[in-house]
Amino acid sequence: MSSKRVVLVTGAIGGIGTAITKKFIENGDIVYLLDLDQEKVDQAVQQLGENAYGHRLDVSNEKEVHAVISKIIREHDRIDVLVNNAGLQYRAKIEEFPLEKWQQLIDVMLTGVFLMTKHVFPQMKKQRYGRIINISSVHGKMATPEKVAYVAAKHGVIGITSVAALEGAPYGITVNSVLPGPVKTPLLEKQLKDLYESEGLTEQEALVRIMYPRQAMNRFIEATEIANTVFFLASDEASAITMEHVKVAGGM
Repeated sequence: MSSKRVVLVTGAIGGIGTAITKKFIENGDIVYLLDLDQEKVDQAVQQLGENAYGHRLDVSNEKEVHAVISKIIREHDRIDVLVNNAGLQYRAKIEEFPLEKWQQLIDVMLTGVFLMTKHVFPQMKKQRYGRIINISSVHGKMATPEKVAYVAAKHGVIGITSVAALEGAPYGITVNSVLPGPVKTPLLEKQLKDLYESEGLTEQEALVRIMYPRQAMNRFIEATEIANTVFFLASDEASAITMEHVKVAGGM
């Protein structure tokens, strides 16, 4: 295997995605930033340097997924690491949850993981090597009110991870999920602001009451802490780790 791995990261422009791409770039890997926002992808690629490439990608669109992955294989003849990180959020009580929002969240965070895995698997099986790391959430093993689609999708990611790990094991492919706790990203900061404004809480009261009822460390998780775990699971040091679901959540 080349010392430069070919790494694909979906949702590459968000807080966690940015930290993950930087970690692999710092290691000298070739990293493909995959995200919906072409302008932000282009900006990030320029900042990250010669080993960074970018494509606009809707992970819920199978034709786009197949086209982008096929192009990357033609360019490098391999895919070593896939990080399924694309995500979004919407909050509402079940009886008020719009079907279109349910479908959007499921499409991106669950169907997207399935499609990316489906289309990298043939190449990884051919080369008899691969690392797939799926970003689930502590909500993959617990629940919070008003997050029915998010919780359902993140539970589903754990299921996909386990099945893919079983199918990939004979071919040298490991598949694991990472379950972040509350990471201080722009997405979460907006959610938190909306919550403490709607309930009349101070930010600290919202943190104590809403974000940390079951968290031992009582702090945000840094995006770099998620990236470090992803990087380890993609390394040769983690060659015997597969079908694991690793919480990086400060004791939640």
